[in-house]
Amino acid sequence: MAKKDKSGSKIKLDKAKALSGKQKSAKKSADGHRSAGASESDLYRLSPIFDDLSSHSEGRPPKLDRKFYEQELVRLQVELVKMQYWVKHVGYRMILLFEGRDAAGKGGTIKRITEPLNPRGCNVVALGTPSDQQKTQWYFQRYVENFPSSGEIVLFDRSWYNRAGVEKVMGFCAPEQVDEFMLSCPEFERMLVRSGITLIKYWFSVSDDEQEVRFRSRLEDPARRWKLSPMDLESRDRWVEFSRAKDEMFAHTNIPEAPWFTVEANDKRRARLNCIRHLLSKVPYEDMTPAAIELPPRKSGGDYQRPPMNEQFFVPNAYP
Repeated sequence: MAKKDKSGSKIKLDKAKALSGKQKSAKKSADGHRSAGASESDLYRLSPIFDDLSSHSEGRPPKLDRKFYEQELVRLQVELVKMQYWVKHVGYRMILLFEGRDAAGKGGTIKRITEPLNPRGCNVVALGTPSDQQKTQWYFQRYVENFPSSGEIVLFDRSWYNRAGVEKVMGFCAPEQVDEFMLSCPEFERMLVRSGITLIKYWFSVSDDEQEVRFRSRLEDPARRWKLSPMDLESRDRWVEFSRAKDEMFAHTNIPEAPWFTVEANDKRRARLNCIRHLLSKVPYEDMTPAAIELPPRKSGGDYQRPPMNEQFFVPNAYP
């Protein structure tokens, strides 16, 4: 099996493993809170840009043990709550971008991140097709409207990178617009970082075989069939075009101030845990969770009397 780098030249599997080894050694110092290890620029240089033309390993990897996954997810979600307390207390502003192929697992990871958090300070943005009015605006304008205020976290389920991906591949924009995006996007993101916003970008990488399995599972599950749109099916036939578009996007926008972090997503459980753990390592939070209190005795209701039951409407109890 072979890999391809951005220039299209083949890299043998043993070389790809060597690159992964470098990434893991850099990650040892990056994963700890407030670590004094590798800098952002070091991580940027060491992180290999994986191509999605083939699976990153032979066949489907064995799934992570469910019991371990659920226990570790609970532990990490408790840390997410601690992080949000800190974010609100210090007025931190954070934007998380989730990009990747259809069925790569972005939505499931976003769900596990937001599940334990207070929705008043954590928003998920998943914008649809721009309106006729929005098409005449500055391209980044409709995204900026959803940016966080002090103490807020915003997660983008797909973002302004639509222009470098689906819009480019599907022909929804002109080549000149793509060129302008590649020029403007790095400056736009540098401006965000200079303004004090923490911007973290995740690319969920999935093999073509695994994507095919997930597409078929959606067809077989009526509760998830809505997740397979005509656009998904069209992208399935343009795998190589999307790979090339992603490589070009990385080449222009993988900047030290806001690097791309690739999440190996062939196993959803591992991808979720790895992504959450990495996110926590990127925020210098401290545990500011309020101490537990003892509830005082409930005060007497006085002379209050509940209205008669037959004067109210109740939902039928269909599950005795």
